[in-house]
Amino acid sequence: MLLNAAPALPFRPKINSLAKKKGKLRAEFRKKHQGRVRKSDLTREFHSEESTRLDDAAHGERLTGKGELTRRKTIAGADNAPAGSSGLQVDLIVDKTRLKHGRVLSVHGLQSKVLADDGHLYACATRQVLKSLATDQRGVVVAGDQVWFRTEARAGDSGQLGRKANEVVTADGMIERIEPRHGIICRTSRGKQHVIAANVDAMLIIASAAEPGIKPALIDRMLLTAAQCDIEPVIVVNKVDLVDPVQLQSLIGVYASLGYRVLPTSATSGQNIEYLREFLRNRQTALAGQSGVGKSSLLNAIQPGLALAVSTVSTENQKGRHTTTASKLIPLASGGAVFDTPGIRQFQLWDIQATEVAGLMPDIRPYVSGCRYPNCLHLHEDDCAVKDAVADARIDARRYDAYCHLLEDDLL
Repeated sequence: MLLNAAPALPFRPKINSLAKKKGKLRAEFRKKHQGRVRKSDLTREFHSEESTRLDDAAHGERLTGKGELTRRKTIAGADNAPAGSSGLQVDLIVDKTRLKHGRVLSVHGLQSKVLADDGHLYACATRQVLKSLATDQRGVVVAGDQVWFRTEARAGDSGQLGRKANEVVTADGMIERIEPRHGIICRTSRGKQHVIAANVDAMLIIASAAEPGIKPALIDRMLLTAAQCDIEPVIVVNKVDLVDPVQLQSLIGVYASLGYRVLPTSATSGQNIEYLREFLRNRQTALAGQSGVGKSSLLNAIQPGLALAVSTVSTENQKGRHTTTASKLIPLASGGAVFDTPGIRQFQLWDIQATEVAGLMPDIRPYVSGCRYPNCLHLHEDDCAVKDAVADARIDARRYDAYCHLLEDDLL
C-alpha cells in the first residue's frame, strides 16, 4: 500500500489549441493587399545620429504564419466554401433577414446590376473582403450569380465605387455574399479562369453557315465545357438562308449521330425561331459563339422589343465586330432568362486535363477502357483501342483529328 498517494484527478481530454474557432477562418488574400515589414532605409538609419541600435530591425520576411507579409488573414463570420462554389475559398456567414436577395444581370467594372426578388434593379458594389480574397478568377462577381446584398451603407464600408481618382459613382447596394454556383461556362484567359456566365441550365452553341464560316474546333471545345459542367448543349447553325442546305448535311449529321441536338436557324427568315422560343421557356440559357454569328439577332427575333445592338461582318476578313462587350442576363417575357455573351474567337479550356478529354467525347468514351495503358492519350501509344476504332471506321476520322489537334494545341 502506497502512503501519501495523490488523489486521482478526473480525466480531461486534451483540447487542440489550433482548432478553428466557430465563425472564423484563415484565408489567403491577394498579394497587392500586403504591406511590407522590412524597411528600405536601413543604411540611412545607420548613419543618422538618432539611430543607435539596429537590433530591433526585421531581418527576415515571412510569407506564411502571422507576420505582416503573410498572405493569410483571419476572417470573422466565415466558413469553408463548399465544393463547386463561387471560386472563393471562404463562405461568408451573413444575416439574411437584413439583406435582399437577387441575381446579377451584368457586371461593368466595379459595379454590378442586380435584379432583386422584388423586381427592383440595384447598382451594387462588392464587399471589400470578397474582392481581396485570392482567387483564380478574373472577377469575383459574374452575370448570373445569386447574391445577398444590403441597400444601406454600414460603418466600415463605403457605399461608393471609385473607378478613377477623380470619378465616384454612387451605388445603391453592397454585395455581401455570393451563393454557390452551378452550370459555369468559363475559359482560360491570361492564366486565370474567365467565367462567362454562372448558374446556367443550357447552352446554345451558335455557329453560322456563312459570314463567318463554321469553326468545328470551337464547337468541340464548348461541347467539352458543357459536358464537364453538366450543361445541356444545343448546336445552332444560324444564317442557313445564305447557303445551300446540302452543304451542311455532313457536319450536322456527324454531331446529330453523337446525340447532340442540332438546329438550323435564320434570324432573317424566321426559321426555327418559334422552336427556340419554346426551348428557352423557364430555362437559364447562355448563347455562346464567335463574333458575327448572330447571337443578338436571334434574341431580337425571339423577343421583339429587346433592341440589342447588332453589326455586320467585316468584308475584309469575314470576322464579326464586337457589339456585345460584356455578358448580360436578360429575363424573357415567356419565362426564363438568357445570357447574351460577347463574341469568342478563342476558347481555351479551363480545368480540363489531357487525360479527361476522351472521356468527355461521347464517340470516343466507349473505347477508352479498352486501351492497354490506363493513362493512354490515344496519340502514339501501343495497343490503343481508340486508334483501332478509328482504323475500323467506328470513330469518324474527322472527330479523331479534332481530338488530336485539341490536345496538341491546348493541353500538351
